[in-house]
Formats: sequence, C-alpha cells, structure tokens
Amino acid sequence: MITIGILVMVFAALWLAAATIGVVFKIAFTLIGGIFSIIGALIGLVVGGAMLLVLAPLFALALLPAALPILLLVGAIWLIVRATRSTPHAPTQGPVTH
Repeated sequence: MITIGILVMVFAALWLAAATIGVVFKIAFTLIGGIFSIIGALIGLVVGGAMLLVLAPLFALALLPAALPILLLVGAIWLIVRATRSTPHAPTQGPVTH
C-alpha cells in the first residue's frame, strides 16, 4: 500500500509539474500572440487608412454619374431656398439700463 501511495504521489507530482509548465507556456504564448495581434491591428489600421485616402476619391468619381441627378436636385432646392429668403435686418441695440 505504501508503494502504491508513493507511486501515486510521484505521478501526481509529475502531473503537477507538467501542468505548471503548460500554464507557463500558455501564458507566454498568449502574451506573445496578443502583442502580435495588437501590432497587426495597428498596421492594418494604418494601411487601411492610407488605402481609404487613396481610393475614396476614386470611388467618389466612379459614383458621380449615378449621384449627379441627386446632387443637381439638392443644389436647385438650395438655390431656391436661398433666393426666397429675405435679407436679415441688422440687430438693433435696445436702451441700456443700469
């Protein structure tokens, strides 16, 4: 019985040592993976922002024929509203009371 108890304790100690090594590796690789993930995300944001600055004007020019009637309608409405507004009067200053 003592022999089996010693074997179980040795097996448990080896299991605990292996589990501890596994936890250390898991924490290390999680931290390294997280750092690489953050670096990759930042690089993606920079590259994506640069591509957006380059491609957004091209997309706007490509969509201009489809959006031109809407832009002309909005411009005409803006001109009509601006033309029908009365000129604003200069603000009058009331009597100063102390």
